[in-house]
Amino acid sequence: MSWHDHNIFPLYFYDFSFGLSLFYAIFTLFVHKLYWTKHARNDTLSLTEAYLFKGGARRIMYINSGYLHNSLLDFKDKSKPLVVGSCGTYRLIHQPKLPTYRPRGRIDYQLLYITAGKGHFFLNGKEEIIEAGHMILYKPREMQRYVYYGTDQTEVYWVHFTGNNVKNILREYHLFESGQIIQTGNSTEYHQIFRKMIQELQLTRPHYEEYLSLLLRELFLLISRQAPMGISSQNRMLQKEMEEATQYFNEHFAEEISIEQYAMDKHLSTSWFIRSFKRYNSVTPMQYILNLRITNAKTLLRTTTYSVSEVASIVGYNNPLYFSRLFKKQTGLPPSEFRNNKI
Repeated sequence: MSWHDHNIFPLYFYDFSFGLSLFYAIFTLFVHKLYWTKHARNDTLSLTEAYLFKGGARRIMYINSGYLHNSLLDFKDKSKPLVVGSCGTYRLIHQPKLPTYRPRGRIDYQLLYITAGKGHFFLNGKEEIIEAGHMILYKPREMQRYVYYGTDQTEVYWVHFTGNNVKNILREYHLFESGQIIQTGNSTEYHQIFRKMIQELQLTRPHYEEYLSLLLRELFLLISRQAPMGISSQNRMLQKEMEEATQYFNEHFAEEISIEQYAMDKHLSTSWFIRSFKRYNSVTPMQYILNLRITNAKTLLRTTTYSVSEVASIVGYNNPLYFSRLFKKQTGLPPSEFRNNKI
């Protein structure tokens, strides 16, 4: 059982009986709703602010997730070609260790996207360290065992899905044909799709289930188009530099960052670094940092009751007016209107 199965406190079980699992799920849901009613909006299963406490206490872990019909149990659905059951993200900050062990796996598919740090996966009896910029697929009933460590500052997106045509859909996009790991690189487009799926599960707007299926297909298509066909030694060095930069920006986006200083510290030409980063992530380093700040600000505005000034400070802006102008430029709406706009 994994943290994100129930998304509340890190309790780990080893596949007890269905009755006990059901009891635990219901109990967890009750505690979850009771505990987070004070800060959560929309009465969703989001735990966006599990990582942040008012009053300056240190951040433990960032979590944000959504579940189909608010159900925390995995399920199999053969009525449609592709069904998204749940989706979420978490980032370890001061959480020392986050293990998952499912001896008999789940009854649905699970796709993990490591976007920062790394994960320790036990595949075919061996431990493999999977770096940021990779996706891992677990099929139904496939044993799952992996660990994330806080010292790695790991950030992960995940999605669970099922359906009567999953095998053919994966085959259509030539995904995971040579194994359960794919090197995808880091792309803001991946982030955006995962966050859209989380939001759709939380807001449950009309036709959201159909839209979720389309979003997951779009993700498969992007992976198929962007996943590198092969890696030369030179490209491997570039990949390592860009993964380190991406991880650093994900960990420190709320701080003041100088791209020139970062490149200098890494003994890189600033122009080469900016050009290479854009080639790897489709945006410049500063735009990448801005996207992280705005995306996190959106989530905080929609899922918490923090003031605009507090949100600005959390994502790295000391001047709320400047933050509001920048937010409006990026989204088309000032923060207060975005918070109240459900579209």
